Amino acid sequence: MQATFINGATPPTAPVRAKDSLGCVASKLHKDQELHGGGIAFYRKHVEATQTSQVATSASDRGFLVGISMSDGHRRSIFRGKQASRHDFTAGAVYVRDFSEDYRADLHGGFDFLLCELPRVFLERVGEGVSSLRVNGLKTVTGQRDPVLAHLAQALAPALARPGEASMLFVDQLGTAIGTYLIQHYGGAKLAMQSKSRSLSRMHEERAKQMLMNKVRGNISVAEIAKECNMSGSYFLRAFKATTGYTPHQWLLTQRVQQARELLLHSGLPLAEIAIVCHFSDQSHFSRVFSQLMGTSPGNWRRNAQG
Repeated sequence: MQATFINGATPPTAPVRAKDSLGCVASKLHKDQELHGGGIAFYRKHVEATQTSQVATSASDRGFLVGISMSDGHRRSIFRGKQASRHDFTAGAVYVRDFSEDYRADLHGGFDFLLCELPRVFLERVGEGVSSLRVNGLKTVTGQRDPVLAHLAQALAPALARPGEASMLFVDQLGTAIGTYLIQHYGGAKLAMQSKSRSLSRMHEERAKQMLMNKVRGNISVAEIAKECNMSGSYFLRAFKATTGYTPHQWLLTQRVQQARELLLHSGLPLAEIAIVCHFSDQSHFSRVFSQLMGTSPGNWRRNAQG
């Protein structure tokens, strides 16, 4: 029977706190970013609270979750049945867990994680180009430092913070790199022996560059280009870099910056218009990319080039 007050009113109930798809209380997150590309979902979850909170997800067929700690000082207690294990996370420490298992953990203090949700079908697809053996999953690890994943997370963080500037090609490229690395280091797979050269043939190189230039904003996937070259995405990325010295995204950015240099030198167009012509999202995005590649801002470069 439901309890009632003397006046017949029902007792007040605590408000239900909405949780996101990873079990976090959405209202407690100071940073909650999400980006999808190349078959992976990426998240950035940041809480500054010092009190203990809890996260829990029921078993599902979502695949695997990889978390990369972006800061020091996080600690969590993970419960398996009646037993709990405590783990400390420093910056660059990672965890890998299987969504097919129930998960419950107490989170002690704040945290800042970049997370990658990888469906099983994605791992199978990437695994076809990495290993001659079937990759069934990833081993579970908690709190283990991984400098490679930490570096990839740092490269991905700006795209999560500014999704409007993130090209599909860049996100897909990083997703393929992360998937390949995870399969090799946490899936027990080794690179399959390839009888083909690691470099692209002249025909494949020209076709890949043509496809990139036809989608100059980067709205093309690694898989699309790799299919045209009759190879897996992971093999294509290695072969393209071996041939050109750049990843596909880096190569495309150099072409856009080269076009911008021509306009800076031979036209009087303002920087905002050059940004649009060269397919940057806005002048700020153009200035950041140009400065990264050229070591100086577009305005300074124009003044120096014109004497």
